[in-house]
Amino acid sequence: MTIASLTPMAALRGWWSARKERRSALPVRDRLDAGRPARVLSFDQPLLAVVGALLAFGMVMVYSASVAMHDTPRFANVPTTFFLTRHLLSIAIGLVTALAVVQVPIAFWEKYASWIFLISILLLVAVLLPFVGKVVNNSRRWIPLGIMNFQPSELAKLTIAMYAASYMVRKMDVKENFFRAVWPMVVAVAFVGALLLRQPDMGAFIVIATIAMGILFLGGVNGRMFLLIATVIVATFALIIAFDDLRRGRILAYLDPWNPKYAQGKAYQLTHSLIAFGRGQIFGQGLGASVEKLHYLPEAHTDFLLAVIGEELGFVGVAVVIALFFWLTRRIFAIGRQAIALDRIFAGLMTQGLGLWLGAQTFINMGVNLGVLPTKGLTLPLMSYGGSAILINLISLALVVRVDIENRALMRGGRA
Repeated sequence: MTIASLTPMAALRGWWSARKERRSALPVRDRLDAGRPARVLSFDQPLLAVVGALLAFGMVMVYSASVAMHDTPRFANVPTTFFLTRHLLSIAIGLVTALAVVQVPIAFWEKYASWIFLISILLLVAVLLPFVGKVVNNSRRWIPLGIMNFQPSELAKLTIAMYAASYMVRKMDVKENFFRAVWPMVVAVAFVGALLLRQPDMGAFIVIATIAMGILFLGGVNGRMFLLIATVIVATFALIIAFDDLRRGRILAYLDPWNPKYAQGKAYQLTHSLIAFGRGQIFGQGLGASVEKLHYLPEAHTDFLLAVIGEELGFVGVAVVIALFFWLTRRIFAIGRQAIALDRIFAGLMTQGLGLWLGAQTFINMGVNLGVLPTKGLTLPLMSYGGSAILINLISLALVVRVDIENRALMRGGRA
């Protein structure tokens, strides 16, 4: 075979290669405007993988932390898998709800953000009514729904992010005027805070105030205005602590937890949490080998789940959890920034507000477990036992995924 006879084949291969390059250069369009969801590959799969890893890790640790609960008189008649079963039910309900939420365009949530926020306020009022709200550990925070106890403060964290983002979009032209731009938002947060403090739930109030302030700052509110708002909020918390014996006692116990005056009282949880971390050392005592969960550490499967992780899996296990939450929060902020770059201000601010919520609550929960912050009734997102918390966490992440889907559709030439 001569070289001349190879020339047509070489030419054909060159033409075919050029054709494939031209086809690969064509823009890919994901049309969400037709009412159909985007293709499977058009969302952030690593984000969902990290969320799945946290949920799975949480299931294992909730079972480990609650396996001995049936030894107590209160839960003597329930099986060892009682809390795990309810936790799995909450995750299943949350996943189904999240799957429905991710089908709804962000434009819908922007349009009805104020009404949704109003609904959450009405629920915060309803939970304070004696014939509606359920009292647990001297706090009236839950509305019984049969299959789960719903906590309106969890919904308020989500709706404040929606409302604050919508508010900043509507007030963008007057954000340099303090009274016109800031005071209505301050009044809304103060009203929600007053309802939360009646429950009482100061931890949720701190998270909600952080979300609102963060969105105001990210939305471009003047730095001096932001500093003034922060000063007012800090002063408010200081006054609450100063005139509330319970919270003042918690602060004093946090500052000196090993004092015999507090070690068996207000600092009891903190001291046993620190003992759990101390026993865990680097690699832990082994999965299921925690001693503190055997009725020494209260709320081991909810607020102090990280302490059980520290005792059983050691520094390595805690570091893995911190790394996963750090990556997840950073990724949520990146999706929000991308939305703002695409001139989708509401979607971007709402997403960053949700990222701020996830990061702030995780930081506070970990800080409480490690003795860095005073004790607060906040769970570890996606991992701790709690029906309404898991439900709202998954709904919030579904909104983030929806924002990401619409971002990718726009960048590929489609429409959101």
